[in-house]
Amino acid sequence: MTKPDCSLIDSALLDRTSRDARRAARLRQNHNFHDADSALCQRLLNAVEPGSYVPPHRHLDPAKDETFVVLRGSFGLVLFDEAGEVAKTVFLRADGDVVGVTVPHGTFHTLLSFEQGSVFFEAKAGPYVPLAAEERAPWAPAEGAPGVTEFLARMEGLFEPPEEDVPV
Repeated sequence: MTKPDCSLIDSALLDRTSRDARRAARLRQNHNFHDADSALCQRLLNAVEPGSYVPPHRHLDPAKDETFVVLRGSFGLVLFDEAGEVAKTVFLRADGDVVGVTVPHGTFHTLLSFEQGSVFFEAKAGPYVPLAAEERAPWAPAEGAPGVTEFLARMEGLFEPPEEDVPV
């Protein structure tokens, strides 16, 4: 019996996934490691470019906690309460103090990309199920709706711009 070859997560794969994200209308692209949406464990790379709008959402299924680990670049995670008020922000950077996070099921959240070529590894329970109406944030604009630009700018404003490395 021949064992399948392993899947490498290397610079070439990160570059390819980021390039595909830059070319995508939504400025993001997945590279799935699971074979099908029905897989019980969803493992993927998620390349997200600056300016991509990930509408705030939550996963109500108790098995759907999401774990993100940043492999390249930087992201801002925003957690919200039920009314849409910002409950917490977390800055994640591949070479920073915080490189990953687990978002508990039932928590409204969105993710912002701050650098071109930013990619994170994501793991969550499957199977994949599209978001239900009650999992979408009623207080945030839907993707493509009026107000997205303003909402995204307000979310980005919650984070300090990363400091540039200045030679001493």
